[in-house]
Amino acid sequence: MRNRYIDLLRAVAIARVVVYHTSGWTLLSFVPAMSLMFALGGSLMASSLDRAGVRAVGRRLRRLLPSLWVVSAIFVPAMWLTGLDAHWKLLLWVVPLADPPANHWGALALSTIWYLRDYLWFVLVSPLALWLFRRSPVPMLIAPYLLLLVFELGLLSGPPVLRDFGLYLGAWLLGFAHHDGLLRRWSRRTLMVAAAVFCGVGLAWILTHPGFRGYDLNDIPLGNALWSAGVILVALGFLPATADWITRWAWFDRLVTLLNSRALTIYLWHMPVVILVAAVAAPLGYEGLQADRVAVRLVFVVLLVAVAVAAFGWVEDLAARRSPVLLPGARRRPPLPIPVSPAPAQAAALADRPVLVWRWEQTDTLEERRHVAVVSRWTSASGPHV
Repeated sequence: MRNRYIDLLRAVAIARVVVYHTSGWTLLSFVPAMSLMFALGGSLMASSLDRAGVRAVGRRLRRLLPSLWVVSAIFVPAMWLTGLDAHWKLLLWVVPLADPPANHWGALALSTIWYLRDYLWFVLVSPLALWLFRRSPVPMLIAPYLLLLVFELGLLSGPPVLRDFGLYLGAWLLGFAHHDGLLRRWSRRTLMVAAAVFCGVGLAWILTHPGFRGYDLNDIPLGNALWSAGVILVALGFLPATADWITRWAWFDRLVTLLNSRALTIYLWHMPVVILVAAVAAPLGYEGLQADRVAVRLVFVVLLVAVAVAAFGWVEDLAARRSPVLLPGARRRPPLPIPVSPAPAQAAALADRPVLVWRWEQTDTLEERRHVAVVSRWTSASGPHV
């Protein structure tokens, strides 16, 4: 059964990313959205590897890349027409193993591509990483943070993706730990102590190593990684068995479903929209961090992102081999069931005859329903059927 709490965590993470980029509020960086998304991705990848083996890598890439190709098909020609030189590295817009080239405006509007770059690498190394993790979980969990510490002390340099292995691979491995049930086997006290240590050490590093924007965690990699690990331990370690309360409010349940089904589309398109809205809002006096100005910008960002979701979200359905829908999570009205009670004049003739009856049964997800064949036999002309 699908745990809606996991869906809620992913929905909160993607919503936080959009609000943070729209507002620029530093405090929001303490909600570790990206690390949480990597942790959930690691848990999902471990599950896929257990089911399908190494073939899960190809399936995960099939889910990941088509939405990027749509963005590339639109923005790469636009950047080429506005000054981007033709180069073989443009192929990185097809498979972003490294940062793909961009021009002056594209580098900002498409700056979130780093997430797909890191996610791609984590998927590729997951078969080996999961094998090593299940043999030595504690050393594997510690290794990424040691790597990041070496980078922060200036003892090692390399491409951004290598440093991001230290920054986010730890969260990915915590996703492995969640899938394998390691966090559930820890006592609550052990979880709280571990989370407190990670958060405490991370906060100490943050306060003593501010970045160029002050205490924004995106400028303090080691503090970000440690703080995020503590939050993930709490978020996944105290995972409730169910979150049925989400379904009590139909609108909220549909919103969670929508954000999960279109998370990649929202992520890829929200930054160009944020840049566009900011460019239009500045001359009108709606720039800045004030709550009222942020609220106005956020309204237009949400509206334009909704347009992008309606226009391109179906790509995620095709990549997942689902039937394309415009609005995931919308309630569907089931067709009327075939009547099961025979007319009184025919009841006697149908007595003791097997009758095939179809009924509709709700499954765990709102968007899926299935037929269930029920063979019923009439025991009498007027009596109940069993």
